[in-house]
Amino acid sequence: MKVILFGASGMVGGGVLRHCLKDPKVEAVLSVGRRPSGVADPKLRELTVADLFHLADHADELRGYDACFFCAGVSSVGMSEDDYRRLTYDMTIRVAEVLEELNPNLTFCYVSGQGTDSTAAGRTMWARVKGETENKLLSMGFSAYMFRPGVIQPAKGVPPQSKWIRAVYVLMTPIFPLLHAVAPNSITTTEAIARAMIRVSEGGPGPHVLEVKEINA
Repeated sequence: MKVILFGASGMVGGGVLRHCLKDPKVEAVLSVGRRPSGVADPKLRELTVADLFHLADHADELRGYDACFFCAGVSSVGMSEDDYRRLTYDMTIRVAEVLEELNPNLTFCYVSGQGTDSTAAGRTMWARVKGETENKLLSMGFSAYMFRPGVIQPAKGVPPQSKWIRAVYVLMTPIFPLLHAVAPNSITTTEAIARAMIRVSEGGPGPHVLEVKEINA
């Protein structure tokens, strides 16, 4: 399997990347982003793209892939709905349209979030926009899977980028085992997300919207 990965410089994408590089089912990974991932591996190739709205300019380097693991995203904190929509809905769909044209048999795995609003009509801004993004991806011509993690335990050595979120995760580290034991449907790991992405991209059975329970299973 050949995978295109977006968001490798982030916590989720970084963890997914590291698992893909270890998994023998993944033959090659193309990491696409505004900056290098900082990871070196014979299976990994990196493509630096300053603006993903212009991804089509790199079409020759994006052909021949079986799956896209889209782990890129921004926090809605402090953002207007228009700005958040542009970086969440507009950018994701533009990337998906380019990849669908170049790889018609692609499987597209999108990291959304627990609480995403499938009706796209609720009161919570980020949940509406994520829901609209999911709905559009599911209507496209490729096979698409929506991943809705809750609390995510990061891979070792791949902390969150935000300083305050990183501080929160440091405080949470001792209680991760307890959360896995008492609230297994609320917490997952970047490794579990990667494994599930690989599984569905192989044609594995399961729903096209995966909550934490399905991701862990």
